[in-house]
Amino acid sequence: MNRHNPKSSHPWVTSRVRPPKPRARVDAMSLDAFENVTVQTKANVYFDGRCVSHSFTLANGEKKSAGVVLGPCELTFGTAAAEIMSCVGGGCEYRLKNTDLWVRCGEGGEFAIEGDSSFDIRVEGQFHYVCSYA
Repeated sequence: MNRHNPKSSHPWVTSRVRPPKPRARVDAMSLDAFENVTVQTKANVYFDGRCVSHSFTLANGEKKSAGVVLGPCELTFGTAAAEIMSCVGGGCEYRLKNTDLWVRCGEGGEFAIEGDSSFDIRVEGQFHYVCSYA
């Protein structure tokens, strides 16, 4: 019996491997509206109008954008800074750079993208989002 892990009979096993805890999901209600913000009035328009967003800055200096991707489409976005995409309506499937796995993200869900990277997104209807920059 291993004294570091009583459930293991192998002497070289010192701990049980546990999967990482999933990221806490953002409460979609907290993303419905933001107070005390400075909004950039000129829209960011990408992919011939398939994606439109507005950048804004919170009172504490945190930068975000809120937008929509209109489907049907499959697009590739590049990132400079790390981002967290929070779905506030509709849904999408996304695939992170250097992976083959498409993951579904619906209202209340979120996914993180590393800085200086990219991700693919597929949208059938509409994907409404808030993007938080790290």
